[in-house]
Amino acid sequence: MKKSFLIFIVCTLLSGCGNQEKEQGRSQEKVILTVSAAASLKNTLNDIEKSYEAEHKHVDIKFNYGASGALAQQIMSGAPVDIFFSAAQDKVDDLVKNKTVDKEDTKSLLKNHLVLITEEKLTSLDDLQQEKIKKIALGNPELVPAGEYGKQALENKKLYQKVKSKLVLTKDVRHVLTYVETGNTEAGIVYTSDLKSTNKIKHTLKIQDDLHKPITYPIAKIKDTKHKKETEELYQYLQNAQSKKVYQKYGFDINGKE
Repeated sequence: MKKSFLIFIVCTLLSGCGNQEKEQGRSQEKVILTVSAAASLKNTLNDIEKSYEAEHKHVDIKFNYGASGALAQQIMSGAPVDIFFSAAQDKVDDLVKNKTVDKEDTKSLLKNHLVLITEEKLTSLDDLQQEKIKKIALGNPELVPAGEYGKQALENKKLYQKVKSKLVLTKDVRHVLTYVETGNTEAGIVYTSDLKSTNKIKHTLKIQDDLHKPITYPIAKIKDTKHKKETEELYQYLQNAQSKKVYQKYGFDINGKE
């Protein structure tokens, strides 16, 4: 009888330990947050990811980088995303109209500028008409905000139709950078922040801000996130003073600050 009782006690203790280990295992499982972000933010957000995950060890951030227009379409089609960080206000506005995002859960956070990058030195956008410029890389204006802004600048300079046959449309702004770095095109239009990720660009020419719509980067929480607490914490962290220093380090301006 005593032997049977001892066996019962041991089994009960072992069972309790097993359940405790299972509970600990569950508590150690990381919350995965998915952030869809403009390709131009890649280096910046990769830096912020390291500091955030060091402070929030229960969170694993997964980034989906691409053209803001394509990312917005994915989200509206039901892609499981927690936060959207766009390179254009209208892409977030589309999500608000689609009722995927509440307007109060958005914030216009950053500003950027356009720059023409070239193999040979040019003195103005008009020089894109020169014979030596055979191909110009530009993000697809239908999906890539940098391409949309670039098209506006060329149109306002009465150049778009004149150089249209030279345009090589890319799927995001980082591909424009690569095309010029590798010599596949003689010129391209990117953001000034993109220059922070390369030392292979020979010449740059700043494009006037008044030639295109203001370049702003809004951030938004997706309404149907399954991790509301963790999403809110990351959403706020991406706007804090520490993160703003990282954005500035990579060539972005803080919106609302001159």
